[in-house]
Amino acid sequence: MKVIADISVIPIGVGVSLSKYVAACEKVLRDTGLDVSLHANGTNIEGDWDTVFTAVKRCHEVVHAMGAPRVSTTIRVGTRTDREQTMADKMKSVKKRLDSA
Repeated sequence: MKVIADISVIPIGVGVSLSKYVAACEKVLRDTGLDVSLHANGTNIEGDWDTVFTAVKRCHEVVHAMGAPRVSTTIRVGTRTDREQTMADKMKSVKKRLDSA
């Protein structure tokens, strides 16, 4: 099953600056070959369900290995059965409506 997920991986107990952990997780996601889009509060991921969730698990493993005693991840997931839709398709649909408004 194809999924579009929005995740925010938060290491806990490592101080205030989190960018090195975000970068490490982002590298994990990109190395999977999934379609990944970093944004200000997380990352959008598009791909096969099992591959996406395996990648999220790997992010936890990597962030723990960097010294984070706790990791909390928020995940929003969307799937469709009526047709295939990509993240780019969703963006185009909204932009088209904005342009015609």
